[in-house]
Amino acid sequence: MPAIKATSKTSAKAATATRTGKKVPAARRQVTEAVKATRASKAGNTVKVEKKKVASKKAAPARRGKVRGELNGPNEQLWKDYQKTGDPSLRNTLMEMYLPVVDFIAERLLLTLPRSIDVDDLKSAGLFGLMDAIDGFELARGIKFKTYCSTRIRGAILDELRSQDWVPRLVRLRAHQIARAQAALEARHGRAPTHAEMAREMDVPMADYLAMTEEAKAHTVRSLSETWDDGSGDQAAEKIDFLRDQGAPDPADILNQEDVMRAIIRSLNRREKQIILMYYRDGLTMKQIGEVLSLTESRVCQIHSNVMKKLKVHLEVAHERLLL
Repeated sequence: MPAIKATSKTSAKAATATRTGKKVPAARRQVTEAVKATRASKAGNTVKVEKKKVASKKAAPARRGKVRGELNGPNEQLWKDYQKTGDPSLRNTLMEMYLPVVDFIAERLLLTLPRSIDVDDLKSAGLFGLMDAIDGFELARGIKFKTYCSTRIRGAILDELRSQDWVPRLVRLRAHQIARAQAALEARHGRAPTHAEMAREMDVPMADYLAMTEEAKAHTVRSLSETWDDGSGDQAAEKIDFLRDQGAPDPADILNQEDVMRAIIRSLNRREKQIILMYYRDGLTMKQIGEVLSLTESRVCQIHSNVMKKLKVHLEVAHERLLL
């Protein structure tokens, strides 16, 4: 502090001596010149700062003008050329630029859909939405095309899903209402809710709730090509591999028929057994059986009739024994 005061006093004395015309020593003259240089540099810095502020204020409107969607952007000229000419090649270029948006939206929607939905089908529907968005985009509005096309792509995918849905929208809406009410009651009580609790939660009569649940059962669709993976590392199997063939015979019935057949033909001779087995088990006709056994068709029919009479008597006797 004393040094600063001495310097200021010295500079004041030097200035006074200069005004009065007295000779100033060299040391004092150097201090005076240093003070003047410092003041000049401060004044110059102040002028530079003020110039920078003015320049920034002038440049601010220009910068704000660049942030108007696709205007003043790298693709502005491409959009102008397409909207002016409608060239399909330019539209293909724009579609290639924004194709990742379609992939992103389709994959996000796939997470909320059943596993039977194919992501390629969603992307195909999204491409049509992208084409409509390119044709309907207005550059002068100053909005980003990515924001505009995202809504159009999502809407196109949802419209395609609704067009392929065989369940009415009202039925699906009721199914969602039942699912939300059931989830809320399970979280509240920690158990599966009863029908009465569900009806009270949805504020509907019991008869209406039962009718809603019956209608909502139709909205569930399962794909037979859906795979099951038990986590064992083996190749996953499709559901269709586990479906029962209703037309196939039951193995238990086949075994029972074989047991009954053995019990029936036990009392028959060799030729009679052959005729019964070839006719009822193998499905041969009387003529074919005669050719195999070297008999006429009429003789085979006669033997078959005698066997039927014999088996009828045998079964009646066995039935009486069971009754006793």
